[in-house]
Order: sequence, then C-alpha cells, then structure tokens
Amino acid sequence: MPAVSISPWRRALVTGGAGFLGSHLCERLLDSDVEVDCADNLSSGVRDNITHLRARRGFRFVECDVSAPESPRRLPGPYDLVLHFACPASPADYLRLPLETLDAGSLGTRNVLAVAERDGARFLLASTSEVYGDPLQHPQREDYWGNVNPVGPRSVYDESKRFAEALVTAHARARDADAGIVRLFNTYGPRMRAHDGRAVPTFVSQALAGEPLTVAGDGRQTRSLCYVDDTVDGVLLVAGSHSVRPVNIGGGDEVTVREIAQRVVELTGSSSRIVYVDRPVDDPQRRRPDTALARELLGWTPRVPWEEGIKQTIAYFATAPRAGDPAP
Repeated sequence: MPAVSISPWRRALVTGGAGFLGSHLCERLLDSDVEVDCADNLSSGVRDNITHLRARRGFRFVECDVSAPESPRRLPGPYDLVLHFACPASPADYLRLPLETLDAGSLGTRNVLAVAERDGARFLLASTSEVYGDPLQHPQREDYWGNVNPVGPRSVYDESKRFAEALVTAHARARDADAGIVRLFNTYGPRMRAHDGRAVPTFVSQALAGEPLTVAGDGRQTRSLCYVDDTVDGVLLVAGSHSVRPVNIGGGDEVTVREIAQRVVELTGSSSRIVYVDRPVDDPQRRRPDTALARELLGWTPRVPWEEGIKQTIAYFATAPRAGDPAP
C-alpha cells in the first residue's frame, strides 16, 4: 500500500473528533505534524478518547454542535483539510437522538461545507454502508443505489447520510468544490464504547463480563469487519486523492455474526454462552463492500486480519473497562 501522503495539509478540522473513529483520525494527523481542531458536542463522543491528545502541540478541542447556525464562526481555521465525521453512528445513539442525527447530516453537513469553502479546503464526508440498506447487490459497489426503508427505525441514520451525500455532490457540482465521500463498512477497534449496540464491542464486553452473548436473529447475517487502523489509512488516502465520487472502505473477509460471537468467546477464554434475540427491523442480511475502486484508485487494501483486530480490541476492553458512555 502506498504511504498516506498528508504533507500538503497544515491544519485540519475533524468534526466528531471525540468519537471512536474521529479520535483515531485526530491522532494520526497529529503524528504527521498536522495541526488539528477537534470539534464535538459530546452527544455521542467521549472525552476520554482525546484526553491523551489534549497536551499535544497543535491540538485544540472545540466543544461545538456543527448543526448550530453559529458553528462556522466557532471554527475560524484556516483549514486545508476538513473531515466531517460528526454524527451519531451506533444504533444506541441514533435511536436515542433521531432528530439530532438528521440535523448532523443536513444542517451539520451544510455548515461544515461552508467552512471548507471559506478556506478553500479539501472536504471529505464520512458516509456509511447503511446507504445501501438491506442490499440486493452483493458485494456492494459504489454505483449501487441501495434498498433503504425511508421510514423505518434506522432511517434517521440511513437517510441523513444519503441526504449528506446528495448535498456534498451538489456542492461539488454547483460550487466546483474539492469535496468527496467515503463510505465506511463495519469498522471496529479500541475506543469503541462497550454498550453502543454494535456487534464487536457488545460481544467483547459481554464475554469479558461472563455474560451471555446476544446474537440477533439466527446469526447467519454477514458483516465484513475492518480494523480501525486500516480504515484510517483508507480515509486519508481518499482525502488525499481529490476524488469526488464515493469510495467504499471496508473489510474483505465476510463472516457471519454468529462466527464473530463464537470467535470472541474463544479468544477471551470466556465461559459465556451464546443466546439468540429478536433481530432488529431493517437489519441487513448481507454486508460486504466491493473495494475494487479503492484498490485501483488508491492502492488500498485492508492489512489487519479480522481475528487479529479482535485480539487487539479485546486487549483494549480488558484494560479499559470504563470505555463507555458519552460525556454528560
């Protein structure tokens, strides 16, 4: 894989920077001598994710809701890279904050695009595999339009991202903006919250506590896991490419949810048993990205095998039992 070239970037804005993935992006940019403004309203982000960054030169935390009208004024820049990752991304969060989730995709995206336009910065939207819904195409290519329920319980997240993609695309066409989209699939790793509703942190926290692992449905639905370090590589490569069209970033190994649960039990040495619970409405049956575009355009492929990533995630949860909840 080619090195991620971030030398042209001097100062970056990462919205949602106190979140799981946002905090890893902040850290990677700082490690490469890029100054970082981390904006987060802490509705789903966690202060502990960025505590180790607070004393680093070039890092600034701005407690800010990017959906608010005054947010562009609170983010003075100037920036040459804007990564828009602000949005409740886990089921526990977007079901708890449905209107805020829709605002993040609409008002928030519009405000952050205005910041990027003001400074002439490269803008990158963090979108999601959820724009494909419960897909009829497998694996999912970027030119697939999806199979989404616009009024189901998950629609606040799915449709906020679909609208945000439309907004970014329109902005690029109407304003000739340097704006792109990355569609992320099932990223996992350290700094996830134990109770955020996603499979990996749920299974790991349950196994370490000796509790039953709750698998939805019959567990035969599939996911393609991508370790956070690989996802960060992909995001920064897309950011540096100046691509406008959406690019999938996600894991190549498709495994069932039941397999993930079984492997977590084995790797933790837990005595936990697996129990089956009702499957959520609109939960996709199969999920795997076609990453040919990322491979051909950027030379990107995931490097961390999913089981190795699970081991590193278990190690994190074993030493950070409080990895948990949004700040009050």
